[in-house]
Amino acid sequence: MHPSLNQNLFFVKEHVKIFKAANSFDILDPESKEIILQCQEENLGFFTKLFRFSEYKRMTPFNMEIKTPQGEKILTVKRGVSFILSKVEVLDGQNNLIGKFKQQFLSIGGKFAVLDASDRPLCMLKGKWTSWEFKFVSNDGKEFATVTKKWNGLGKELFTSADNYILQISPEVPADNPLRMLIMAAVMCIDLVLKE
Repeated sequence: MHPSLNQNLFFVKEHVKIFKAANSFDILDPESKEIILQCQEENLGFFTKLFRFSEYKRMTPFNMEIKTPQGEKILTVKRGVSFILSKVEVLDGQNNLIGKFKQQFLSIGGKFAVLDASDRPLCMLKGKWTSWEFKFVSNDGKEFATVTKKWNGLGKELFTSADNYILQISPEVPADNPLRMLIMAAVMCIDLVLKE
């Protein structure tokens, strides 16, 4: 696992473009403002681009690659065409399947089962319908991470804009634990599946 995934706080900033078909993000260290990872959809097909500008945008497939600024691939987050519920796959830098997100039916605020590569449940990713906040929670209620639009840091509260997020991973998630890769991938999953 890449060492950049071992820190506990990340600022995810979406690139804002007019008439964009492909999504792209920078992942920064919130304190140093240094870009530590970059996320980009590359090689979109003609029909995917076309449907991204229609009411069917939420159904289109995606293939988001997360890389270092030097171009080393860390993760891939991908989904095929989705009609009702999404099933998103997460692959490591060598394209090995490491886990999945399976969207849950009739969840208010958004809810995904987080599965390992063998479809065994690891935890749940749950959203609140009253605010833009998501939590990784184990079956016994232990919280592994949060994704939110506000953060108390650097002496002041930062409210991020519509397409920027703060990811905070609990220090209880050990360094080099594969769950860290799934947590990072989840930020892309939330934005591409629920917030488009």
